[in-house]
Formats: sequence, structure tokens, C-alpha cells
Amino acid sequence: MEEEEEKEELKKPLFPMSIDSEFNNLSLESTSASDDTEMAQLSFATTITHSPVIKSEFATYRLKHELEIIKEDPFTHCSCGPEGDDILKWQAAIMGPPDTPIEDGIYFLSIDIPENYPFSPPKIKFQTKIFHPSIDEDGNIYVDILEEDGWTPAMSIMSSLISIWSILPDPSILDPSGPLADLDSVERKNFDKKAREWAFKYAMV
Repeated sequence: MEEEEEKEELKKPLFPMSIDSEFNNLSLESTSASDDTEMAQLSFATTITHSPVIKSEFATYRLKHELEIIKEDPFTHCSCGPEGDDILKWQAAIMGPPDTPIEDGIYFLSIDIPENYPFSPPKIKFQTKIFHPSIDEDGNIYVDILEEDGWTPAMSIMSSLISIWSILPDPSILDPSGPLADLDSVERKNFDKKAREWAFKYAMV
């Protein structure tokens, strides 16, 4: 129950409704109708995504805000943070979900964040090998939230990691273009066995 509450908390929008003068006093605050607010958000997003300086500064502002939330309310099975001094390069660790073939594994991931974050998704990739239909042998993850069409600025690095963590117990095909999408019924029955073997070989620290 507690983990579910944590998940819901991290799903809440992180889109700041106003920013200070270092971002040219751009604001999303509006006291009029909701359509005015939507127009303000659209105008704000357009300004951000077309100004290299503002893009980079806003990404930094946003990521520092996310780090504060992570420190105040960490998620039990995922951790993440900047790798060195580069705020746009993070690393993460995900624990194998309990009561699954990979439950004792620890999986490391790289996170490359674009300068126009959060208007474009981060590039998250498994560094630890894992057997799953939605993850190829190079660690590329086939989930819609990490694609431009499936991503929204309301998402965060941690909410993305939680989404990835939540698919690990389920070998269902989330993306038919995934590398293991052609598993037949016989191979599917052996999924748990192979996932466990890979966890033991690659993810046991």
C-alpha cells in the first residue's frame, strides 16, 4: 500500500507553474479561464524549445527540483542521480521486483537527458543485461513513455524508472517491434527460467 502511494506521489506533475527572472520572467500563472492557461502553457513551451539558452537553464532548474523530491521521498526499489558534475547525465539502479525470477538482481541503467527536457524524454538504457521482451540485448527499452509521442512534461526521471520497474515482472509484449516479440508459446513457458538465469549471471552483486 505504501509503495502504491509513493508511485502516485511521483506521478504528480512537476511542470513548474512559474519561474523567476533568470528565465526572463516567463510565467504560466493565469487567473482566467482554463483555455487561457492552456494557451499560456503552449506559448511557454514554444519559447523554451526554441531558445537554446533557456532550454538548458530550464532543464537544469527542473532536474534540481526532481532531485529534491527524490531525496525527500525516495522510492524503495529505484534510485538515481547525476553521474559526476553533468546534470544531464544520470545513472540509476533498479532492484528486481519481489516474487519474480529476477528479485535478487540489481540492474544499472544510464540516463541521457536532452537539453530541452522535460519537453523531450530522457534516453534510458539498461547497462546490466536483462531478459525481457521489451528490452533488447544492448539495453534499449521499448516502452511508449520513452518515445516522443508517449512522453509528456508531467513525467519525471523517477516516474519513468518506476514505469520500467513495473513492467519487469510481466513478459507481455509492450512493443511488437521489440527483439523478443516472436517468442512462441513454448518459449514463453520457459521465460521465467531464462530470466532467472540471466539475473544470476549478470545482476547478482
